Amino acid sequence: MPEAVIVATARTPIGRAMKGSMKDIRPDDLSVQVVQALLAKVPELSPTDVEDLYWGTAYPEGRAGNNLARIIAVLSGFDAIPGATVNRFCASSTQTMRMAFHAIKAGEGDVFISGGVESVSQMLGFRGAGESDAQVLNPLFADAQARTLETAASNATWTDPREQGLLPDAYIAMGQTAENVATSRGISRERQDEWGVLSQNRAEAAINAGFFEREILPVTMPDGTVVSTDDGPRAGVTLEAVQGLKPVFREEGTVTAGNCCPLNDGASGVVVMSDTRAKQLGITPLARIVSTGVSGLSPEIMGMGPVEASRQALRRAGMTIDDIDLYEINEAFAVQVLGSADDLGMDHDKLNVHGGAIALGHPFGSTGTRIMTTLINGLQSRDKQFGLETMCVGGGQGMAIIVERLS
Repeated sequence: MPEAVIVATARTPIGRAMKGSMKDIRPDDLSVQVVQALLAKVPELSPTDVEDLYWGTAYPEGRAGNNLARIIAVLSGFDAIPGATVNRFCASSTQTMRMAFHAIKAGEGDVFISGGVESVSQMLGFRGAGESDAQVLNPLFADAQARTLETAASNATWTDPREQGLLPDAYIAMGQTAENVATSRGISRERQDEWGVLSQNRAEAAINAGFFEREILPVTMPDGTVVSTDDGPRAGVTLEAVQGLKPVFREEGTVTAGNCCPLNDGASGVVVMSDTRAKQLGITPLARIVSTGVSGLSPEIMGMGPVEASRQALRRAGMTIDDIDLYEINEAFAVQVLGSADDLGMDHDKLNVHGGAIALGHPFGSTGTRIMTTLINGLQSRDKQFGLETMCVGGGQGMAIIVERLS
C-alpha cells in the first residue's frame, strides 16, 4: 500500500481582516498564487500529473462561491485539473489533506493539491465567526439560541443540554463556546492571558530567528505592492498589557482580544502524493502522513474537539502523546488550547512553540494547511521526527493529523 507524503508547502502572509495588508485581494486570486508557488517548488511535477485540487473555505459563498476550487484551477491555467471545494469550517483545509491521504491509500490517485483560503475582508455581509442571517436558520433551534443568550448574560457554568433532553445550539457563536469551556472547565482568565502572551512572545522570537521567512510566500497585491510578513504578531507583549483588556463576548466573561485569535485573510496549501510516484520522479518528500482523526461533540463546547480527534489519530498510529515531538493546536481561543492540552497531557514546551493563531491569525479555511506548513518547518528547524496538528471546529467537531518528517 502506498504512503501519502507531503512534498511541498506554501502559505501567504496572514492579514488582519478589514484593515490589514491582505484586505484588497480576492480569495480566488490569492489562492492562485499559492497553487502556482506549490508547483514551482516541485518542478519534477507537471500540472498534468495533478489528479485533483481540494480547496477549503469556511464560507463557500460570495467571492468564495461557485466551486472556488475549480475557479482556482482555471485561473491558474490548469483546465485539466478538477477541483472540489471543501467546508469543514475551521478544519476545511485539514479535511483536504485527509481526502488526499485517503485517496492515495485507496490506490485512487498519486498527486493532489490540498489547501484553503479565507478572506474575511472580501466577504459580503460577514456577521462574525459562527453567526448567520437569522432568516436561514432552522427554527427548531430557537429555544437553544435563547438559552445561549441567557447563559451569556449570567455567565452561568455550562452544562450539557442533552442531559436534560434538550437540543444544543448548533448555531452558537464561537466566542460563546469559548466562554462555555472556561466555565465548565474552570480555566481562569489568568491562565488564558498567560497563554496569549506566550503565543505572542514565541511568535516574536520565531520572527527574529527568521523562522517564518522560510515558509511565507510573498504575495503580489492588485496594486503591485508585495506583502511578505504577517500582520498579527506584536513585539514586547506583556501580561500587564493584556490584563486590562475587557471581555469581548460576556460582561462577566474571561475571553478578550488578548487571549483569542483575530479575524483574518490568508491562503495556504500543500502537495500530497504517493511515495511511489515521488520516488519515480526523484522528488524528496518532506513528511509522511501517518494517521488522522475526526471527532464530534456538543456544538456548545466545540473548543474541546481536539481531544478525541487527537486520541483517534494516536490510536491509529499506535502512538502515545509522549511519542510526539511537536504539537500544534489551533489557537482559536487560549481557553480551548489549555483545556485540550490538559486532557491530552501535552507538554507545553512542545506545544505551539513558534506561537499560534492568537499571534499569527486564523484565516479559517486556510489554517489547516498553514499549521501543517509551520509544523513541518518546526520539525526541520529542531531536527525532530513526529508532529501532531489538531484543531477545534465550529459546530462541535475536532480534527487531527500526525506526520513524520522525512527530510
